[in-house]
Amino acid sequence: MLIQRLTIIGVGLIGGSLARALKRVGACGEIIGCGRNESNLQHAIDLGVIDRYDTDPASAVKNADVVVIAVPLGSMPDMFTAIRDALSPQAIITDVGSAKTTVVASGRQHLGEHLPYFVPGHPVAGTEKSGVGASFAELFENRRVILTPLPETDLTAHALITTLWTQTGAEVVDMSVAHHDEVLAATSHLPHLLAYSLVDTLAKMQDRKEIFRFAAGGFRDFTRIASSDPRMWHDICLANREAILQVLEQFKTDLSQLTEAISQGDSDTVKNIFTRAKRARDQFSG
Repeated sequence: MLIQRLTIIGVGLIGGSLARALKRVGACGEIIGCGRNESNLQHAIDLGVIDRYDTDPASAVKNADVVVIAVPLGSMPDMFTAIRDALSPQAIITDVGSAKTTVVASGRQHLGEHLPYFVPGHPVAGTEKSGVGASFAELFENRRVILTPLPETDLTAHALITTLWTQTGAEVVDMSVAHHDEVLAATSHLPHLLAYSLVDTLAKMQDRKEIFRFAAGGFRDFTRIASSDPRMWHDICLANREAILQVLEQFKTDLSQLTEAISQGDSDTVKNIFTRAKRARDQFSG
């Protein structure tokens, strides 16, 4: 058995799916859930996702071998502070945050002597749904999990968290903190911003009811992720704002080029942009 006692703080889509995946392969002896919403935690019990729960983070991590923090990025500093003095001396800590720079900074500030046992991580997986009821054991299969170990990170801790995610069916990749945030700003954060912005723009139009009535599959496909948790994405945007602003500026430049080409009736430029995009998309999806 990989882990005798695992505590997951934040039993939602990601935390719940991780618990389900590890239970499926018998990797944990006991899984303890923690959160502020007791009804959600009881629901997790009823679904068989966790074995027991505690609403107090310090109590929840007592004697845990591994602690997974799956709370919004804005809550990370307070969570590190809440659990620090209750952790076992060699308890391993990891997280699932989509932006790593701020998480690592909070860890350095608040974890103290436990910093070497902190292995920052990010499973690049999810859906537009949230809550433990949306969790499922197969979420991480054939998906990538990025770990951003620090220079101080204990090798044994790093190896265990790597194995933990491998047990879920994921491919684990190591990456620097800065590179992670740059890559995710382009591949994940920007698409969410565009989806939210498009839906908000259309919702403010005078004929919005008719617009949404006649929206077809393309609209649904493109805007699906605008149904994601607003609080979570609010935190991500603020936490990774420098990298997001850089990629937004690039997108604004390219969008301006397309706008100008359409305005001028520049058929070749419009066709070239669409052709390049189709080729890149086909290569990615193929």
